[in-house]
Amino acid sequence: MLKINYMSTLFVGIDVSSKSNAVYAMDFHQNKLIQSSFSNNQPGAEELADKIVQCLNQHRNLNTVVAALESTSVYSIHIANYLSTCERLLPFSPYVFCINPKMTANYRKSFIAMNKTDLLDAFVIADFARAGRIEADPWRGSQFLALRRLTRHRLHLVDSMTREKTYMVTNIYLKFSELKLLDKEYQPFSDIYGATASAILIDFFSPEDILSIPEEELVAFISEKSRNRISDISKTADLLKKAARDSYLLDKRLYEPLNTSIASSFNCIEVFKKEIKAVDAAIERTVKGMCPNAFLILKSINGVGPVFSAGIIAEIGDITAFHSSDALAKYAGLTWTRNQSGNFEAENTTMTKAGNRYLRYYLGEAANSIRKYIPEYRDYYQKKYNEVTKHQHKRALALTSRKFVRLVYGLLAKNQLYTGEQLDNLIE
Repeated sequence: MLKINYMSTLFVGIDVSSKSNAVYAMDFHQNKLIQSSFSNNQPGAEELADKIVQCLNQHRNLNTVVAALESTSVYSIHIANYLSTCERLLPFSPYVFCINPKMTANYRKSFIAMNKTDLLDAFVIADFARAGRIEADPWRGSQFLALRRLTRHRLHLVDSMTREKTYMVTNIYLKFSELKLLDKEYQPFSDIYGATASAILIDFFSPEDILSIPEEELVAFISEKSRNRISDISKTADLLKKAARDSYLLDKRLYEPLNTSIASSFNCIEVFKKEIKAVDAAIERTVKGMCPNAFLILKSINGVGPVFSAGIIAEIGDITAFHSSDALAKYAGLTWTRNQSGNFEAENTTMTKAGNRYLRYYLGEAANSIRKYIPEYRDYYQKKYNEVTKHQHKRALALTSRKFVRLVYGLLAKNQLYTGEQLDNLIE
């Protein structure tokens, strides 16, 4: 809850959309002071600021502004930045909050049979702030926005590449059915998306062509495409021919469109890899120039590389915004609801997932990595894995991520590199 005098505060609720911002402002007694709509652009923001200043000048008992708006994709960023840094509002100590839409949606249910319009939505947001329901920290401006856009764009590229690989597998199965179904020990290639597998799938028209080529020529082809990185090329050639013999044969008219599709997918994957590499370099430059200490601290944890470190920093921002590791976990949505009534206490609890999903993703990926390097986390993960029979990995990883939050908070708050000491020595 904010440490302000609510009786002298103007509460401004803003319902954000791509083209306009519906605004409703009230005092603590719910008196309507502003009800209007402004364009979601620079002139509209300036008009809104003028309206707020005019309202405050007319009501001298109000000396503080609390502006609340829902975190609506990218549409809320500009108006939040503007209001938090507007020089005309600075004398009135403006607090700007981007709040989770789930919170206002639940709060709205307390108004029975209320119609749904943009201005009524703005009213609900303003009243949500007036009731002291805001638990988030004030908008911290665009300091970490550049890094956040880069890390989120990298995640977008990775997701796109994963979707392309998943799609390509269906075409690979149609062309060369056994290659996808073989167990690992009988697979000719360690990576079906690698350069050697790509050359085989693109350069050979069909599995029959692999069977018809002399073995020595196939060995030479694999050797050239793999750059002699395969230790036993003869064995690879034998496994490949066996897979070709066991694969379904198609009408010859089907192979050309399949080859075109597979080649296109490989090209897309290579482009994604190139772009991810370029974004990685940009992320490292940005994070080193912005918060090098935090970057070094997170990278000092075994298994947490530059990508995870930058992603966590981009979503957390300044660690001083959180008073405890519990607050950080809540921000990430790594909390569980309790279900108790009378003598009944539910054993199964649900993760809230109401926080920052990007931060939750990076914490989860980092936790999954460090459990392979740090015995304490490996043992904890295994313990939680063995406690249940359903959703074992998902549950164990979520709980390990929650444990990892304590380490992240402790190191960043203490400005300390990871040395392997017990967490109790680091946390509040």
